[in-house]
Amino acid sequence: MGLFDSLKKAFSKPYQTISVAQAEELLGSGATLIDVRSAQEWRTGRAPQAKHVPLDRLQTSTTGINRNKPVIAVCASGVRSASAARLLAAQGYQAYSVRGGMAAWRQAGEPVR
Repeated sequence: MGLFDSLKKAFSKPYQTISVAQAEELLGSGATLIDVRSAQEWRTGRAPQAKHVPLDRLQTSTTGINRNKPVIAVCASGVRSASAARLLAAQGYQAYSVRGGMAAWRQAGEPVR
């Protein structure tokens, strides 16, 4: 492996940032959606299929998240979900972060309950 490849690997993201449409496609094929926002944010509206796993809890435990399925993280804007996806990828999960978070989810007209 050359220097360029080593640098590329060192600075590349271990997860993918995806659009709401791509998230829906992955969900349709069995991926898990986790919402890493706070309990207060969760109560303001969430994707119907989302599992609530606040980021602070995710940092200490991934219990209940199937390692054999892709995991999509969503937050309010995409910042915390990127942290969650990075953390999950480091633990061997196939991880994704929704670009724009729940704001993008709502803007795309996806269901919220």
